[in-house]
Amino acid sequence: MVAAPRPLDLDRAATTPLHPDVAAAMAPWWGAEGANAAAVHGGGRAARRAVEDARERVADAVGARHDEVVFTSGATEADQLALLGVAGERAGGHVVVARSEHPAVVRAGERLEARGHPVTWLSPAADGRIDPDAVAGALRPDTVLVAAMRVNNETGALNDVAAIAEAARERGAWVLCDAVQALGYERLRREDLGADLLVLSAHKAGGPQGIGALVVRTGVPLASQAWGGSQERGRRAGTTPVALAVGFGAAAARAADGPEARAQRVAAVRDRFEAAVLRIAGVAPSLPPGTPRGPKHAHVVVAALGGDGETLLMNLDAEGVWASLGSACAAGSLEPSPVLVAMGWTPARARSAVRFSFGEDHTLADADEAAQRFARALERTLG
Repeated sequence: MVAAPRPLDLDRAATTPLHPDVAAAMAPWWGAEGANAAAVHGGGRAARRAVEDARERVADAVGARHDEVVFTSGATEADQLALLGVAGERAGGHVVVARSEHPAVVRAGERLEARGHPVTWLSPAADGRIDPDAVAGALRPDTVLVAAMRVNNETGALNDVAAIAEAARERGAWVLCDAVQALGYERLRREDLGADLLVLSAHKAGGPQGIGALVVRTGVPLASQAWGGSQERGRRAGTTPVALAVGFGAAAARAADGPEARAQRVAAVRDRFEAAVLRIAGVAPSLPPGTPRGPKHAHVVVAALGGDGETLLMNLDAEGVWASLGSACAAGSLEPSPVLVAMGWTPARARSAVRFSFGEDHTLADADEAAQRFARALERTLG
């Protein structure tokens, strides 16, 4: 019996393993110490102190105040809370959203549009980035909010959020930045980005699944979209998951410690893999050479697949390589990637693209092994 190959998880844009230090920080709060942080007894007070310490650590990671951090169930809720809780409360407020944003943002924009809010939908350029001049041209006197993610979750394309924010600020609009894929890989400072609302996720940075955060600049009105309690200073009702919050705090502190060096190491592994697979005939990069991008994404297209990326993905899985065809939030969808289609790709070409994404524990040897397995999987796919 042939042993299964050692798994190579190259789907780190979807999630990351829980870091041992984070797991250790969370461990006490799963047991006897895990009281409700809203309770007034001793256990509740201890839990509340742990939550507030975690809030401080998340805030410090992005240069914000602790009382500006709203814990949520994840980035999806945070994105939707931002759009619906800010723009949705302004009658007739105009919103600018790119079709390359995370599905959580796009769906919230569509919900606003269905409610009668005017929405201007922008398409990314061929390099997957949003042109700040296009944003400036879309702004109106009634524009309330502009959504601009930092690193695209599919292609890795890096948006110039600061330039977009400068244009929005001149017209009095707020800026929402989904920075989920950037946490831990650059020195994230809310002020440098010019973001009024910043979205983060714990499990994309070695933290636990099930918790995210919306960092809301003081003075930006935010209406709760979950009712029933006064948690999170009235901005998000529901019992705070103490262990998850503690884990998020630990993960955020790790992410803020040396992100430039981490990004350099990860990019070196990604580049090694990418150089090897791009030497294979018919494999091409999805983004033009020189496109600014995050350090962990390798997005390639194989024209000969003719839209059959799903078979390649299955053959990669048989080789023990975990990858994806696009956003993890769209897994199982038969539709081509909306991001790639918005970039001007045909549906067939979009279905022929594969996303690989790397983490801080990957090595150059992993890159070499993954490239060899990719070559075998592609050969089997093309028959």
